[in-house]
Amino acid sequence: MTAPSTAIVIGCDHAAFEMKEKLKAYLLQRGESVEDVGPHSAESVDYPDYGKKVAQMVSNGRFARGILLCGTGLGMSMVANRFPGVRAALCHDLFGATMSRKHNDANVLVLGGRVTGETLAEEIVKVWLETPFEGGRHQKRLDLFDRID
Repeated sequence: MTAPSTAIVIGCDHAAFEMKEKLKAYLLQRGESVEDVGPHSAESVDYPDYGKKVAQMVSNGRFARGILLCGTGLGMSMVANRFPGVRAALCHDLFGATMSRKHNDANVLVLGGRVTGETLAEEIVKVWLETPFEGGRHQKRLDLFDRID
């Protein structure tokens, strides 16, 4: 069963441009609404510029979910998690994607374009979009995030 359509903001750096384009097509095929903040070519860019765009749009509530990609995913994770209310999860497998939603209510998915294959990336996105947050004791832990300066 497919989850209801969601508006998703997506961005990357040059190292993950091709994967972003493939995932964008996959998301559109699923019926998702996608806003691509760039870049719009594989020309070299600074990943913090695009991580900031996506993270700000999730942080300010314009989008409930975002996807970021760079070569390893590490840099984008570091950028995104600096923004209030953003819970960015770097996922390399389906279990991590599932748990990032169930226990952490991750609202930004981060992938490494140079370390994750295209088919696996699509499956990670699918699981991440379709897995609900469990709440309960996990909400208490998320509330502790908000108390961190």
